[in-house]
Amino acid sequence: MFEEKKSSNFIHNIIDKDIESGKYGGDVYTRFPPEPNGYLHIGHAKSICLNFSTAAKYGGKCNLRYDDTNPVKEDIEYVKSIEEDVKWLGFNWDERRWASDYFEEMYESAMILIEKGLAYVDDLSQEEIREHRGTLKEGGKESPYRNRSIEENKKLFEDMRAGVYKDGEKVLRAKIDMSSPNINMRDPVIYRISHATHHNTKDEWCIYPMYTFAHPIEDAIEGITHSICTLEFEDQRPFYEWTLREVGKWPAPPQQIEFARLNLTGTIMSKRHLKKLVDEAVVEGWDDPRMPTIAGIRRRGYTPESIRAFCEEIGVAKANSKVEMANLEFFIRNDLQDKVPSRNVVENPIKVIITNYPDDMTEDMEMENNRNNESLGNRTVPFSKELWIDGDDFMEVPVKKYFRLFPGNEVRFKGAYFITCNEVVKNEDGTIKELLCTYDPETRSGLNFEGRKVKGTIHWVDAKTAIPIKIRNYSNLMIDDENGNQVFNEHSLEETIGYGEPSLKDAKPGERFQFFRHGYYIADSKLCNEEEKVFNKIVDLKSSFKVK
Repeated sequence: MFEEKKSSNFIHNIIDKDIESGKYGGDVYTRFPPEPNGYLHIGHAKSICLNFSTAAKYGGKCNLRYDDTNPVKEDIEYVKSIEEDVKWLGFNWDERRWASDYFEEMYESAMILIEKGLAYVDDLSQEEIREHRGTLKEGGKESPYRNRSIEENKKLFEDMRAGVYKDGEKVLRAKIDMSSPNINMRDPVIYRISHATHHNTKDEWCIYPMYTFAHPIEDAIEGITHSICTLEFEDQRPFYEWTLREVGKWPAPPQQIEFARLNLTGTIMSKRHLKKLVDEAVVEGWDDPRMPTIAGIRRRGYTPESIRAFCEEIGVAKANSKVEMANLEFFIRNDLQDKVPSRNVVENPIKVIITNYPDDMTEDMEMENNRNNESLGNRTVPFSKELWIDGDDFMEVPVKKYFRLFPGNEVRFKGAYFITCNEVVKNEDGTIKELLCTYDPETRSGLNFEGRKVKGTIHWVDAKTAIPIKIRNYSNLMIDDENGNQVFNEHSLEETIGYGEPSLKDAKPGERFQFFRHGYYIADSKLCNEEEKVFNKIVDLKSSFKVK
């Protein structure tokens, strides 16, 4: 589970000053408030880590609160996925709350604003309200319904609640300043009509508060001290503070603090766009390993430890920026390197026949499971006359500084012998059928011999006992087209068939391995079974040589 970090940032500096001054009695109470209208992505992981770790640092509390104010878009499936994601990251909430728990108090708060002459029922359509709002350079225009009497507004709002009107027929707006330079303060809508069944309150309500109105009230009811949110809500902070001040029920209202959201290269951080990929079946689902959703990266094989370390390292900033995917991959690789056992797997296999090796002999070659971690022990891998090697480990005409196998060259087969390639046998179409090689029995790994050195070491699997496996390699979900627009990468998934050493037949879904010299892989949680072994690439290894 999560281990508390003591590092600081500008948000913690604010909290330190609040504690020093005695504000909120020295308490720290945060919350993570997702809307259950989609699966969470890695950008939310940063917010989860920040809110929960901040509470832990100060001995405070953190709620999980669902912003379920829009029943049209919300689903219990998303609620379950959110809770699984939070727990997977290593956090536990102090209380689980729902915005819908407070619908009655929100309604009463809206009535307070009406009675103070600070809210009115408007008959303008959504499009007309948008036209009246003005632009960033020009002020807005007041609604012709803005000066209704308090009694009329109270009656109309009561009728809205009673279901007298149809969807979109009326809204309740805050009455602030249509000439404000902040467009969010130009009489924002705070209630709309929606005759939709709510997952929690069923058909009790047909009016629902807007998020910007509901959120500060939810925070205040729960006693949240520091409402930490992403930078796009910075312009909404004046309305957040206005709402709490004018409703006036909370003597020590929470304060909103904004931080820069996480943006990663090579992907998208928008639930709306991600949902479109899912709905159009462009990807396998919300947990497709290419998706930046927490469900997707979990299935991909990322670890919660690596995500928390990544979020800790990139820190908390006040300005938006993009983080390179390579930065995240560093933390994943760093977390796995001492945990994961190694296995021999070959892709694009080439048959090797050792002509001077006994036909009926098989040897068990001992290999370490992880050269960085002796506690993971050793394993044995069968070796015989016929082997498979990786297609990248042979070149008929080698390029400069190529030290792997080629005609006339001698290399070490990892954990086994020195092998020399003597002949290339080809098919009628010119493709390679097999390589005829010889071995030196005096060079078995572990024996003491001097005067013999080779520059190249390659891995292999025994042709008789190797098992076929499906390998799913991934690249960026999104790429830039010729106009600089982000588009789906048609080659973001490449499936190949390889051969793995026989121990992989026992691989269980969710089990991780290092495929020697290829990268880190995980047995797919959905597709890997007794009949077929399917592995997702988690992250590459750093290669010392790449053929250009």
